[in-house]
Amino acid sequence: MTTFTAILHKEEDMYIAECPEVGTVSQGLTIEEALENLKEATELYLEEFPVENEKKTLMTTFEVAVNAKV
Repeated sequence: MTTFTAILHKEEDMYIAECPEVGTVSQGLTIEEALENLKEATELYLEEFPVENEKKTLMTTFEVAVNAKV
């Protein structure tokens, strides 16, 4: 088993899930459905294109002023 990162965001009535390590993307009506679909899409992708060197994604947050003047 390998652990990958899932990044999720909501667009209208769907949740979009992306795996940045391999570039797979999927969607679902719920977070759980989007993650399950992403897992399936990633498994299918890896059957065709196996990952040779496992790379871990670094995730962090940062702040910006909403109305910043340039």
